[in-house]
Order: sequence, then C-alpha cells, then structure tokens
Amino acid sequence: QVRLLDSGGGSVQSGGSLRLSCKTSGVSYSLYCMGWFRQNPGKEREGVAGSYVTRTYYADSVRGRFAISQNGTMNTVHLQMNNLKPEDTAMYYCAAWRGDCAARVPVENTFWGQGTQVTVSS
Repeated sequence: QVRLLDSGGGSVQSGGSLRLSCKTSGVSYSLYCMGWFRQNPGKEREGVAGSYVTRTYYADSVRGRFAISQNGTMNTVHLQMNNLKPEDTAMYYCAAWRGDCAARVPVENTFWGQGTQVTVSS
C-alpha cells in the first residue's frame, strides 16, 4: 500500500523559507517520479518540482528558489523553499507518479499526500 505523509507547511513573511517533508511507504524511488504540486481554491493543481533519481525538474515560477531532494534509503522527499513570495501561497501536496517527471499537470494514477498549507504574507 502506497502512503505519502507530507508536513512542514506554515506561515512566513515574504522572503522567508520553509522546508516541506514527505515520508513515503510502498513507493520505489527507482520506479516513480517524486515531487510536489500545489493548489489554491478554485484553481487547477500545478506541478512545482519533480525528481527522478538524480534528475530534477522545476516550474519556471520557482526555479532558483526551490530545491527538491529525495532519499530512497530514508524514504523521504523534501522541498526547500527559499525567498518565498505571496504568490507561493497554496496547499502543497507530495506526489508519486509514473511517466513524465516534469509534468506540470497531474497525471493519471498519481499517489498524493494529504497536503500541507503554505501561507506567505507580504
């Protein structure tokens, strides 16, 4: 059974940092893309960052500010978010999927965490 448990969200001021964590079970990092999506009410869920083994992929809006990392031995995925902006405010979801690891829209049969809220104030 696949399980993703994400955590680490919170409220910060613009320019601040947060580190999201995702503890996984039942997922082989050699078979799945691991990453993070975000969503605001009434909007589509969008891909923020993805990774597969040593390769990483980022949305243009976060490239240079966010960094994704994974540890297959510890079954954890992290998203370090620096220089946060108010437009980064959203519910962030850890995800595991097969296919295009640079996907910016959810793909079929994606596994999801429960979400962790990130709020950035100006």
